[in-house]
Amino acid sequence: MAMASFDSAWFLYGALLLLLATSFVVRIDYARIGLAAAAFVALPLTLFRASDPGYSLLVLAILAVNIGILARLWLRGAKVRFSVEDEELRRRHFPGLGAHAARGLIDQGHWISAQRGEVLIRENQAAPSLFYLADGRATIMRDGAEVGQLGDGELIGEATVLDGSHATGTVVLASNARLWFVPAAALRAYLAANPGIAAELHEGFARALRGKLASANTRIADRTPASSAAGA
Repeated sequence: MAMASFDSAWFLYGALLLLLATSFVVRIDYARIGLAAAAFVALPLTLFRASDPGYSLLVLAILAVNIGILARLWLRGAKVRFSVEDEELRRRHFPGLGAHAARGLIDQGHWISAQRGEVLIRENQAAPSLFYLADGRATIMRDGAEVGQLGDGELIGEATVLDGSHATGTVVLASNARLWFVPAAALRAYLAANPGIAAELHEGFARALRGKLASANTRIADRTPASSAAGA
């Protein structure tokens, strides 16, 4: 019985040490909060029910490490500043990124004012950059015919910029525009060096593509009654 109790104690110590080691890895803020909350809830049990004070010391260490890292992340994020355009880009497409991560991603690109008629992406060529159309309109052309429109707040090139595949259409500015863009090579290099933000970026791309698909379906639905009436 004593041996079984001794073995259980070592397993518990091992589990707590693993949790403590995990706490030193910078992860999403919510994971940190969860670890700190778990340690806080467990603390009374170790203080008043456990006979070995080592349990309490380990739980206190887990709590202190997570609170310390959360405080450091909060202070670092509090120092980050965004322009109105930056904040709108972050809100629309990267809401899950912390302030520091979002600032790093946005800083890989540049804000420019572009003229009507400028070609952003050419059909059957790799997208040179990822674009964010902050203000303005763009036309999507395929085989010389217009197949769609893009407006304020939309991403351009998100479907192919990461894998380098060829675009299925040409995107031309239909008005003077305000754009943020990041070159494809720079974006891929940044994600390779910062894999932690890749998942959020992919989610932002997926949201953008779902929005475009929904808009396309709406346009098709709006045209169907008119086509039916013309046929009648």
